[in-house]
Amino acid sequence: LKKESSINSNCGVFGIYNNPEAAILTYYGLHSLQHRGQEAAGIVTSEFLESENRHRFNIHKDHGLVSNVFRDEKILTDALRGTAAIGHTRYSTTGASDKRTNIQPFKVIFKGGNLALSHNGNLTNTRELRNHLQDEGTLFQTSTDSELLLHLIARSKKESIEEKILEAVSFIKGAYSICILTDDKLFAIRDPYGVRPFCMGKLGESFVFASETCALDIINADYVRDVMPGEMITIDKDVIKSGEPKSVYFEKVERYRHCIFEFIYFSRPDSIVFEEKVDKVRRRIGKNLALESPPPKKEDDRKRVVVINVPDSSNTATLGYFSEAAKHNSDIKNEIGLIRSHYVGRTFIQPGQDKREMKVRTKFNIVKGVLSDRKVVMIDDSIVRGTTSKLLVDLLKKASPKEIHLKITSPPIISPCYYGMDFPSKQELIAARKDKNLEEIKEWLGVDSIAYLSEEKLLESATNTRPETGFCTACFSGNYPIQIEGIDEIPKNGFDD
Repeated sequence: LKKESSINSNCGVFGIYNNPEAAILTYYGLHSLQHRGQEAAGIVTSEFLESENRHRFNIHKDHGLVSNVFRDEKILTDALRGTAAIGHTRYSTTGASDKRTNIQPFKVIFKGGNLALSHNGNLTNTRELRNHLQDEGTLFQTSTDSELLLHLIARSKKESIEEKILEAVSFIKGAYSICILTDDKLFAIRDPYGVRPFCMGKLGESFVFASETCALDIINADYVRDVMPGEMITIDKDVIKSGEPKSVYFEKVERYRHCIFEFIYFSRPDSIVFEEKVDKVRRRIGKNLALESPPPKKEDDRKRVVVINVPDSSNTATLGYFSEAAKHNSDIKNEIGLIRSHYVGRTFIQPGQDKREMKVRTKFNIVKGVLSDRKVVMIDDSIVRGTTSKLLVDLLKKASPKEIHLKITSPPIISPCYYGMDFPSKQELIAARKDKNLEEIKEWLGVDSIAYLSEEKLLESATNTRPETGFCTACFSGNYPIQIEGIDEIPKNGFDD
């Protein structure tokens, strides 16, 4: 069951250079990034064939989880030979999810040699670029926006591969964290606004890039720093000798616009994203929610109020909420009221059963003794359509609680995302549909009260010492930092600083 059947992570990107076990380490890196995409996975390696004095790119990708795609270990040890690799875990934000041609990494051969690419994010001028390239005779193999960059690189008249990539990047707009592998180089590129996270690490004399630092941890690599917004980092043999990566900034903006939802939901709590520990930010989010919307008081002769979380994305924020609320209210306790199954596969629907309800029941079950005859505060990270939240509330009611109070660690979601997050259309978002009327949302969900964290307190929770740091809150505000083709009403500088 995907969150609300609507919020889905972007994708996971991983790259490594100068390691004889590049494919194996990439596999483990992708395993740590599995939460960012469960539809498909793939790895490309660069292998130097001494007898032929040339490089060969090896590739394996397929639909499914990382562990299933690479179930046969010989794929990693025998088929994917090489000392450099890039990998990708996919959740489709553009391009059909069931087409194998849309699975990344993408690999091509052009006049400069081999080229492969892994991309996390969404380009916002896709239609314009695709039409232009098609008019010039370009044939597309996929329906994704990521393929555009490959064609732009291949068609460039610049001399060096670095110049070709930089020219190609100058044409694209939107959100992107990209690993590009050539015969003898690895490139890491991040959009000027830094919408999606991207980090660099080191493992001995190997350089590693990943969407989140949890992918560095699993292979015991050290986190060095983030790939900065508007930066292209190049790793090659000269870099390995010097130990210092080559870096060039192709564009700088006054304020970064990191995706705030990475802190709320997407990223793992054990990761560092946007140079902040996700766990600490989520705890601050929970504490601020408790200050804005404390739990109800217990009645004199009643049991203590129970605070529960919706596992797993709200676990850490719930700890922050409870620790702050307990300072002001001793009549509350933190309990596990929902049990989540981590082994949910395909759900087979019986005649007459509601599909969504069955999915919720397959994934969650209640601890009736914890909830029965109590006021229950349920902490969740967000509400999108509202359908899953409504079913969770109905599930809690099976335990006969006295009251149910829903607390959300994000503001109301009122707008879709165009930068790599799979939110539904505005008409499907319950907060937009109800015009953010809490009384109507409360009645529709069937709870005794509902409260969202304010945008002000959310941003306060994600403070960063860099003066350039800012956050994209378009899904809460409707203000977009990067112009999107076909949507004229969105201002080009949509954020009020």
